[in-house]
Amino acid sequence: MSSTRKTSSTTQASVSLERAARLYRLVELLGDGPRTRTQILNKLKIDIRTFYRDLELLRECRVEVELSNRKYALVPTVKDALLVLPFPDPCLTLGDAQQLAKGRSKIHQKLRDVLKQIVKGK
Repeated sequence: MSSTRKTSSTTQASVSLERAARLYRLVELLGDGPRTRTQILNKLKIDIRTFYRDLELLRECRVEVELSNRKYALVPTVKDALLVLPFPDPCLTLGDAQQLAKGRSKIHQKLRDVLKQIVKGK
């Protein structure tokens, strides 16, 4: 038996609080202007492996980062990039989620849709 899964236009990555903060700082840093890899590593106090993993995650989230003349630059605005960054799991209870889903916005509807999937076992 196979099941169909809806996919969204953005990647739904699960990230730690520490990584979310680092991605935020990376986007803010690149939003200030192009930076060399060394400048980024020093400013964020990360190693090269972490840098490339975070860069890959930004690309999976459809945040374009260009490399030109050995400098990395953010292509979208900082505001647009921040809109698609993954958010760490806030460890909500089902009751918390039900309370938050009571609004009228698209975000509230998205949360209600997830709750329906949980309750209906889909």
